[in-house]
Amino acid sequence: MEPGRMAPPVPPPPPQRGAVIRASALAPLFEHLAQSGGDVAHFLTKHGLTRAILSDPYSVVPLAHYIRLFESAAHGLNEPNLGVRLGLKLRPADMGPMGVLFSLSPTLKVGFERLSRNVKALQGGTQSSLFEMGEDLVWSYRITDLTLWPRRQDAEFTMVSNCQLVRSCFASDWRPVEVHFEHGEEGDTSLLQRVFRAPVLFRQSGNRFVMRRTDSERVFRTEDRGLTTILEHHIADLIGEANEDDTITDRVRALIGLYLGQKPVTLPVLARDLRMSPRNLQRRLTEEGTSLRELLAHHRQQMAKVYLSQKGARVTDVANALGYADETAFWRAFRNWTGEEPSAFRRHAALIGDHKPDTPDDPPTAAE
Repeated sequence: MEPGRMAPPVPPPPPQRGAVIRASALAPLFEHLAQSGGDVAHFLTKHGLTRAILSDPYSVVPLAHYIRLFESAAHGLNEPNLGVRLGLKLRPADMGPMGVLFSLSPTLKVGFERLSRNVKALQGGTQSSLFEMGEDLVWSYRITDLTLWPRRQDAEFTMVSNCQLVRSCFASDWRPVEVHFEHGEEGDTSLLQRVFRAPVLFRQSGNRFVMRRTDSERVFRTEDRGLTTILEHHIADLIGEANEDDTITDRVRALIGLYLGQKPVTLPVLARDLRMSPRNLQRRLTEEGTSLRELLAHHRQQMAKVYLSQKGARVTDVANALGYADETAFWRAFRNWTGEEPSAFRRHAALIGDHKPDTPDDPPTAAE
């Protein structure tokens, strides 16, 4: 390619196909809003919701709606750690059959495997996986749609609530090796460190628990296979046939998002996890009009723009999160994609951000 010329654009992923979340997930938020003196009726009306939808365990709302509601409530209540506070209150039963199934698992590893496999029973448009990394296991969670940003409250609520789930079902003194968040540091981060009792890293390529494998494979109980089978069948009914429409490209995109910066993103690694040969995976991607190289480049480009748009972003941190060997390799790639240097893009994003409103939605108002 000639110097100074930008690489041809990689086709973007298709829009999320109606990603939804169960409306019952909003119940803790509205309970807290009421306890804080917020005008719940006004907030519900503003967002086109009714109390009836919250009481139906099978009703759903758009995932994008949920993310905006959470961020708006945190801003309106002036509680930047709202997601953490709500996560600390979670009980296994609050997650429905998935929470009960997790609580019945014999080991922590089995519990997180089930949570990853059945995440679509809780919400769509979401990736979750458990994979090995040296002597550790890594559980990863991220929302796939990069346009749903900011989403700090959902990330912190999810990670804190799952930490509480582990401590209530397995060991009250459990602590991960590390906790990763995809968003940047905001406010007092010591609260998160106290909650997790572990180092907390920000601006990572996903939200993750890094766990000791020995801890995760310790047997805590004998499983009631009859009961767990019933629960698994019920969860499968809730998920329906959501996975059947996924293309190989969709599945590779999901693995890229989960593994990047933590695990090699290569044809042999992805092929093994997709249970096919590298040659077959390459052929299937070609038939769908793409390649691993194109998908990886597009994901890195989109994530780089998101990360560089955050306050306090450092080019070195972004390069590490996206799996580059060094800052120079990332600098060259970004300039090739966009025609400008990462630092210049960051400055432009900061100028635009200074003119945006502080809240994405009309905040809840306190009762008079």
